Amino acid sequence: MLYKVINIGQAIKQLVDQKEITIERICNFLNKDEDFVNSVYESKSIDTDILLRWSKLLEYDFFRLYSSHLILYAPPAAVNKTNQKSDKTPQFRKNIYTQEIKDFIIKKIDSGEMTQADVIKEYSIPKSTLHRWLQKKQQ
Repeated sequence: MLYKVINIGQAIKQLVDQKEITIERICNFLNKDEDFVNSVYESKSIDTDILLRWSKLLEYDFFRLYSSHLILYAPPAAVNKTNQKSDKTPQFRKNIYTQEIKDFIIKKIDSGEMTQADVIKEYSIPKSTLHRWLQKKQQ
């Protein structure tokens, strides 16, 4: 799956079809009607509470699509930016690369679409991390 453009409605519909979940079960679980469910399938974005319910119903972390997008496409942090930590918001120590992200990057290198240097520059992945992924792939 490409992480650059996320159409959450399509992703939900695809997984519903794959798991063959009936519309009745979906409506009961979400406590919504069939028109609402169909509107979700056509939506590019949805409310996070609803997305959480879909994630539970389909046993899939749809939020990870957005996290993957941030890891791959968010600009790197400014070098001279002051690092003021707040007690109110959680601070994440480092990026967590999912297997899907690793596969996505390795596929780009294997296909010749990008070089290792391109990947390091474009996605701000540390050189040692990328080399570790490629070594594990070869084993």
